[in-house]
Amino acid sequence: MNTANTLNPISTAIDVENLTIGYGDQILLQNLNFSVTSGEIFVILGGSGCGKSSLLKNLFGLYQPIAGDVLIEGQNITKAVGAERQRIMTSFGVMYQEGALFGSMNLLDNVTLFMEEYTQLTKDQMNLLARCKLDLVGLLPYESYMPSEISGGMQKRAAIARAMALDPKILFLDEPSAGLDPITSADLDRTILDLSKNLGFTFVIVSHELASIYAIADTVIMLDKGAKGIIAQGDPKALRDTSQDPRVHQFFNRIMSKEAA
Repeated sequence: MNTANTLNPISTAIDVENLTIGYGDQILLQNLNFSVTSGEIFVILGGSGCGKSSLLKNLFGLYQPIAGDVLIEGQNITKAVGAERQRIMTSFGVMYQEGALFGSMNLLDNVTLFMEEYTQLTKDQMNLLARCKLDLVGLLPYESYMPSEISGGMQKRAAIARAMALDPKILFLDEPSAGLDPITSADLDRTILDLSKNLGFTFVIVSHELASIYAIADTVIMLDKGAKGIIAQGDPKALRDTSQDPRVHQFFNRIMSKEAA
């Protein structure tokens, strides 16, 4: 968990105000209010179908909410249009669940892709910066490898390197540990912790992997499908040990439901 910013004034990276999300007339989550502190690792969790990934995609502007606002470093991404929206969109990076690397490009070219579109850097400058990003996730020796030539865990780390391409302060990660074995997942957790501690990144992560959540999360919010909202917020270990809500207690202690028993 992050301790890099303990001597700095606390600031807010993301503010979510009265957010309601869904598809058409179907409401998934309603009247959400929460904030993400700069430099923390913030995890969104909950049972299957509760809207975790949909919420994440509303936070970084891929989906438009039904109502409410999302402020990224004070800028309202839900209301912004044109050049203003583009500026906000380049202030953060995104890693999708499957990594979403371009299979026809090597790792170096995957990282430089967004630099080519959004910067005026020369090719040599872009390559230098991309190598720095790959080095941060331990993949510099693999810059010429294609995604198909590396492991699933390495693909996830390469996707994080690409998410850092434009030097954002905030990184959104959707199920980074999905499909990974426990050892590889723990290595990825260490990468996230190192980036948070050493470089001060703010992470917003969707996850249901309890071992990972306990290892990295400063703050979690737990979503519930039935409640269509947040039913718990705070330190995950404290919620595990002290929550009186049976839904929260069941989730964090991996207790089988009566229906499944």
